[in-house]
This record gives sequence, C-alpha cells and structure tokens, in this order.
Amino acid sequence: MDKGVILYPCYFDLELMRSEGRRVSLDTGVSNPEPGDIERILKANKIPYVREPKSHPAYWWKNQGRFVVDYTGPKRELIALISTGLKNRGKQN
Repeated sequence: MDKGVILYPCYFDLELMRSEGRRVSLDTGVSNPEPGDIERILKANKIPYVREPKSHPAYWWKNQGRFVVDYTGPKRELIALISTGLKNRGKQN
C-alpha cells in the first residue's frame, strides 16, 4: 500500500492536549488507546490497512506503531468511526 490515511493511536488519547497530537474531542477520546483495539475496529468494518512499526515522532519511545489505512473518504470521518468504536468498546468492559 503506497498511499493511504495515516493514523496514530495518540489521535484518540483523551489524556493528551490537541497540541500534543489528539485529534478527537475529549468526549469521544479514550484513555491510553490500544493499537490492538484500533486494529479490531478496522477489521470489523472491513477497512483495508497495514500496521507499520513506525511511531508518532512526538512519542517515538512508545513503540505503538501506526496504521496506513486504505480509505477513500475524509480522514476526519475515519477518525470519528474509530473513535466511536473505541468509546463503545470501553462501555462493554
């Protein structure tokens, strides 16, 4: 996959400020989002992706990796979809 939408787990972390990389509102974020949960949401929605071992430049030590997603819609829409899935997953536990 040459091009795609790049997603980092920090985009969904409510413990971060927007200036630190969070892309969702505090209402839709989760504490310490797990890459495995993001992966399950992408699989459940049948959205093709590749998980790469590269980390967000600001959080290189976390080694959470990133996702290159083959998604044709707006990135904001994809982030909202994953954010909703993460939030719902938290309510189930």
